[in-house]
Amino acid sequence: MLRQTHALVACADMKNRSALVHMLEDMSVNVFSCSALNQIEEVLSKQKIALVFCDEILSDGSFRDLLRANKHGMGRPRIVVIFRVGEWAEYLEALQLGVFEVISTPVHPTDVELAVIRATRDEDQGRLH
Repeated sequence: MLRQTHALVACADMKNRSALVHMLEDMSVNVFSCSALNQIEEVLSKQKIALVFCDEILSDGSFRDLLRANKHGMGRPRIVVIFRVGEWAEYLEALQLGVFEVISTPVHPTDVELAVIRATRDEDQGRLH
């Protein structure tokens, strides 16, 4: 079931990006990866992505920029923001802005798996209604 799920990992840090890609591949998710906002936009314009894991800050923007672009019809994937150092106020702000989930580094496989399960469950329920 998850193999049909397409996820995009956007992390500026190669080590974090690789770890997250491996976690998702271990869950049989099809994974694309990149390191910048303009690359995210390019992938989203060509692929049907269900879930985007995005660092809070990328080399050419932030998750806020992605949210703005996502509201303007880029396929509307669910966005999971990865905070390096966060406080509850930042997490709550991100959720209020419309992100699907917030996780912190170091990223744990359980957090990633729960985000994927929730996203696919919500997507499946949306098809039923």
